[in-house]
Amino acid sequence: MTSVGREPLQILLIEDNAGDVRLLRELLKPYGPNRYEVADRPSIQSALEHLLAARADIILLDLGLPDAAGLDAVRRMRTARPRLPLVVLTGMDDEDIALAALKEGAQDYLIKAGLDSRILGRTLRFAIGRHAAETPMAAAVDPLAEDTLNSIGDGLVCADLAGNVSFVNPAAEALTGWSWKDAAGRPMTEVLHVVDAGTRVSFRDTMDRAGAPRRVAQLHPNVVLIRRDGTDVPIEGSVAPLEGRDGRPAGKVLVFRDNSLARARVQQMAHSAQHDALTGLPNRVLLNDRINSAISIAPRHRKKVAVLFIDLDGFKQINDTIGHAIGDKLLQSVAARLLGCVRGSDTVSRLGGDEFVVLLSEVERPEDSAITARRMLEAVAETYSIDHHDLHVTASIGVAVCPDDGINAEALIKSADAAMYQAKENGRHGYQFYKPAMNLRAVERQEVEEGLRQALEREEFTLHFQPKVNLHTGESAGAEALLRWEHPTRGPMLPSLFVPVAEACGLIQQIGSWVMHEACRQAQTWVGAGLRLPSIAVNVSAVEFAGAHFLDGVFEALNDTGLDPRTLELELTESVLMKHAESTNSILQALNAGGVQMSIDDFGTGYSSLSYLRKFPIHTLKIDQSFVREITLAGNDASIVTTVLNMAQSLNLRVVAEGVETPEELAFLQLHRCDEAQGYYFSRPLPALQFARLLHDGIVPTMAARQYVRPLERPPARHASAS
Repeated sequence: MTSVGREPLQILLIEDNAGDVRLLRELLKPYGPNRYEVADRPSIQSALEHLLAARADIILLDLGLPDAAGLDAVRRMRTARPRLPLVVLTGMDDEDIALAALKEGAQDYLIKAGLDSRILGRTLRFAIGRHAAETPMAAAVDPLAEDTLNSIGDGLVCADLAGNVSFVNPAAEALTGWSWKDAAGRPMTEVLHVVDAGTRVSFRDTMDRAGAPRRVAQLHPNVVLIRRDGTDVPIEGSVAPLEGRDGRPAGKVLVFRDNSLARARVQQMAHSAQHDALTGLPNRVLLNDRINSAISIAPRHRKKVAVLFIDLDGFKQINDTIGHAIGDKLLQSVAARLLGCVRGSDTVSRLGGDEFVVLLSEVERPEDSAITARRMLEAVAETYSIDHHDLHVTASIGVAVCPDDGINAEALIKSADAAMYQAKENGRHGYQFYKPAMNLRAVERQEVEEGLRQALEREEFTLHFQPKVNLHTGESAGAEALLRWEHPTRGPMLPSLFVPVAEACGLIQQIGSWVMHEACRQAQTWVGAGLRLPSIAVNVSAVEFAGAHFLDGVFEALNDTGLDPRTLELELTESVLMKHAESTNSILQALNAGGVQMSIDDFGTGYSSLSYLRKFPIHTLKIDQSFVREITLAGNDASIVTTVLNMAQSLNLRVVAEGVETPEELAFLQLHRCDEAQGYYFSRPLPALQFARLLHDGIVPTMAARQYVRPLERPPARHASAS
């Protein structure tokens, strides 16, 4: 026999099925050409002819060959080559024959179904080791056997019938810490102290099970070897009986190896399967197990189980504008803060994106979970300093409690999710307990989302246009493009009903791009037809503005349609501008340089700081309709409007009043020199064809019945640009 540690192991594969031959060769490929070399033959006769001309270290024998089958094949090979280790290949239905083959001299057997590289390689190694140790005195009487035993990489320990060590090879000396000299004559269970890795219970019964003739006992998959110095090492291996040259029982042999790396890989794979790769938190799989376990235990302690669904407000804008690397670090920081808000018995998990779920395993009352929710809101909202960026996000939290809101993990998470969306609708940065009615809203929201995904393709979106009127001349000052959705079953839907859903599910970028292109196309069509259209205004949401390709998209729409950039006006809210001031300014400056106009929509309802009016290239302020509605009544709103008008005049900004509905409101605005207005007093939003007629006929004639109020005096001309 050859020393298998110095040269590639020569395998003689006796198999007549070409598919099985390819399979076994593929399974051996991971070990490389320096570990194994395979010669395959389809019959016993061709195998014997091969052995006359070539070397073999081990035989893999199929039990169904054309010239020999079952035990007959085993006996013929054992008779021809008794000193070669033999491993039997069999199907699942032939395991009884395989066990009988062990009594005929085979070292082991392999079932083809489910065979993998690791099992095949381990079986080959252990079969070589056991065969070399077939007699306790093999090393003394056979130099070739001694060479094999001392050179193989697996540990091998032999014991006599009394269970005392009779041989230890160098690999076993290194693994156990026992030299052959010190181990000789000691009980095998003392030299090979094998215990369960978790319970530390001894596995002596494994040694005892190897007592039946030719019976091989595999070590338990989760065992460790206690070395002589008290340290332990994970091992894998098998115990087999030994026979003397006369065929009578002579003892036992244990072949084993260190499998620390393999076990570590398995543990890592198990951990990865149940944990989020970015944060290390439990994922949905492990979370579901823990929720269901907590639900089953809580009644015994007279406790309740609460689930908190957490979604970050403003994370997407940070991720899109500053980058995913910063976004990932932010998520890791949020995860750490959430962990700091709970007990050791609770679970914080990440479902993906910016969604987290927290399990409170035992709460006295449902109200107690609100304490944790408030603590989390405060923790998440604190400033994050990441790579020289000061970042701010908040959280919206939904709370569901078992058993009222669900009796299993899936139901509780669904209820908490629905409550979280309600918290967002309530203004964000808050928490909301689940209520049954939320399920109806969740179903409705799902239907809206499914419809949105097909709306663009089915051309269900349209634009309506509301005119803006020059309050000094009564002429058209332009139009605002307003998105409408003609739902196939629900009819016309206002943006307030579907835009938040589009933002949440990530469709707003596509829809916003369509609106930009369609508004520019329609405006250019009217201009090309000779109609007077000073401007076309398009609303831009926070999610759109934060998109990585927003700026390119605007100029692409202008280039594709040929619209003069000075005709396009983008309406942005104060919160959009102030979310990330530095990056916002660079985008606005680029738009301004390209000729695009910018206006602040719903002015007065957002940030109180007005410094951005000088910092950013803003051209227009739009007074929110809530202020306009109250200007003819006694109160502060009239003074707010006059203050805005006076401030805008000092900053050379144009002012547009929204929501004008009465002659009194119009008169007030004209008296205080407001530049433009829009609202139902002039016209509702109109489809493109009707709006074209309005442009053709002129705004003032359409208002004759309303007795359009002429301005008291013509105000001095002012530039409509930011200082």
